Amino acid sequence: MRTLLLALSILFFALSILLFSGIVLAGDLTIKVSLVNEQGVGKEIGTITAADSKHGLILTPTLNDLTPGLHGFHVHDKPDCSHALKEGKAVPALAAGGHYDPENTGKHEGPYGNGHLGDLPALYVSGDGKATLPVLAPRLKVADIEGRSLIIHAGGDNYSDMPAPLGGGGSRAACGLVK
Repeated sequence: MRTLLLALSILFFALSILLFSGIVLAGDLTIKVSLVNEQGVGKEIGTITAADSKHGLILTPTLNDLTPGLHGFHVHDKPDCSHALKEGKAVPALAAGGHYDPENTGKHEGPYGNGHLGDLPALYVSGDGKATLPVLAPRLKVADIEGRSLIIHAGGDNYSDMPAPLGGGGSRAACGLVK
C-alpha cells in the first residue's frame, strides 16, 4: 500500500509540474510529413508535432532531407497532398488547395499580421537538411488545423504578395496531412 501511495504521489507531482509549466498533453497531434513532386507523394521525412500553448499553436518539426535555409511554411485548406493539374501541368501537392483563410481576407501578411491564418513562421532547415526548431503561430490552435494540410515550400517567405505572390516561397516541397 505504501508503494502505491508513493507512486501516486510521484505521478501527481509530475503532472502538476507539466500542467503549471504551460505544457499541454491533451490535444497534441503528430503529423507525418513527406516530400512531394509532380508524380505525387514521395518518401516520409519525419513529423511535426502540433500543440496548443497559452501563446498559440506550437509546431515542432523533426524533419530530415530538406534543402538547407528558410522555407515558407503554411496551413493549406484541404487534407490532400496529391499532385493535381494546373493548365495541363502536374503541380506537387496542388490538391491541398490554397492557404487557410477562413475570413476570406485574401491577404498574405505573415503569422503576426491581419491576413489569412495559413501563414506560419518560416521553417529553418540546418546545413545537414534537418528542421528541429519549433515555430509559434499565435493566432491558431490545434483545432484550427485539423482536417487541413501543412505545406513546406521550396523557398523562403517574405509575407507579402510583392514582388512574388504568396511570399515567393515557390513550389511545394513537402506536405503533411493533419488528421
